[in-house]
Amino acid sequence: MAEQETILEAQGLTKEFKGFVAVKNVNLRVRRHTIHALIGPNGAGKTTCFNLLTHFLTPTAGRIHFNGREITGSSPAAIARMGLARSFQISAVFPHLTVRENVRVALQRKLRNSFFFWRSERVLDSLNRRALELVGAVGLSAFAELPAVELPYGRKRALEIATTLALDPEMMLLDEPMAGLGQEDITRIAQLIRTVAKDRTVLMVEHNMSVVADLSDTITVLARGEVLAEGPYATVSKDPQVVEAYVGTGHG
Repeated sequence: MAEQETILEAQGLTKEFKGFVAVKNVNLRVRRHTIHALIGPNGAGKTTCFNLLTHFLTPTAGRIHFNGREITGSSPAAIARMGLARSFQISAVFPHLTVRENVRVALQRKLRNSFFFWRSERVLDSLNRRALELVGAVGLSAFAELPAVELPYGRKRALEIATTLALDPEMMLLDEPMAGLGQEDITRIAQLIRTVAKDRTVLMVEHNMSVVADLSDTITVLARGEVLAEGPYATVSKDPQVVEAYVGTGHG
């Protein structure tokens, strides 16, 4: 079944920093058209794992396949072009551009000519139309002409998702999209992730298990760089090792 097909797979993923093993022999399999959460207490190795998958870090050992193709050793830019995009790569790095302009820059990056400012008005107009569609899709229409620096914190997360969507990725990696958000914003971003996931795959890093409880199809729990448990929330949340990792050790 296409629903069960693996889109991203890591085998034996390991990362050592001067004798410290941050990620140890992690096997991860993400099914197409699912929301998969990579969670764990602070210091569990989640972000290191994310950096390995997108090759911002080179693994000490292990292999990564995306869409059946080995991507171990590929550059982050090449991986993004293959359709695996990570939210922070194209976040709102232009605080004084408007929300619409930030999304338009991301759209231009997809054309691989980000700063060809001599492009015709016709081309820019078409980019503006698409930018406004994406701005609307993440609920930011009312903020379209606001400089990104003036956005409320939770709305900045929505802008990061819009700029990632501008690359039209087949799979999105979201690094703690709920971090620092209040309950109202968490609810809004969770609904946005659900919408985004309707026609693509989402892998998200999170440390709060309750945040991903209703959102994720599969949860992989990391602790001290190793996979502790994997499965749906109902199973994982009752696993004694997971409870111990979260409650017993404080921050893993």
